[in-house]
Amino acid sequence: MARRPVAWAGAIVLLAEAVGIALLNWFLGLVVNKQDMSLAGLDPHAMSVSTWIAGGVFGLYLALCAVVMLRSAIRDRAPGRLGRMLLISAAVVHGVLGAFSVGLVGWPAFVFMMVVLGLIVLTLVAYDKKPAEAADEPRAPQPA
Repeated sequence: MARRPVAWAGAIVLLAEAVGIALLNWFLGLVVNKQDMSLAGLDPHAMSVSTWIAGGVFGLYLALCAVVMLRSAIRDRAPGRLGRMLLISAAVVHGVLGAFSVGLVGWPAFVFMMVVLGLIVLTLVAYDKKPAEAADEPRAPQPA
């Protein structure tokens, strides 16, 4: 089955996305800092620092998702409960961002978000907790 390569590819893509998001927010923070303008009375320095912090936090979140997928690929086992919740939340985030990106950025960004969403969901579905063969076999009655 192709679950290991999918998990590897998903981990690599999520790690690249984490670095890209962090760098994008770093650049946006620099732009806001150089503008010396305020938005509704906010300090430009506070806005640039909050942009850097948000980019770092979101980048770390995506990097943690990449580590969970990488661990699944290396061990060839399903992620644990916390890892599954983390990957499910990442799938929801990519679905919502994909929907917003169509209007704001364009179709290529939407396609990228849907590819990442597909890699995450395929990794979650491919690693089943119970093997399919064991589910099909009839179970012997348990003694009382």
